[in-house]
Amino acid sequence: MRRRSQNKTIAISITLDRSIIDELDEILSAKQSRSKFIQRCIESKLNGSNSVEEASTRQLMAALRMRQDCDPFLHKLISQILGIDSLS
Repeated sequence: MRRRSQNKTIAISITLDRSIIDELDEILSAKQSRSKFIQRCIESKLNGSNSVEEASTRQLMAALRMRQDCDPFLHKLISQILGIDSLS
């Protein structure tokens, strides 16, 4: 016997701009599900995941500063802007 999912899905109706649907359809292949994509986006947002567009400039600079491939001059400049000792 097949086990039923603990978290059943529920069909809902939402309204989106046509341009959003067109863009989504360009991204997804014919075999990919719009519903799955939208569900993952919502889950990501609810879990506090930030995208680049949502991050503040200071958050982006701090993240760039911590990257291993950050140019030393850029690292020092970002450190000065953020008010952090560049040796950190």
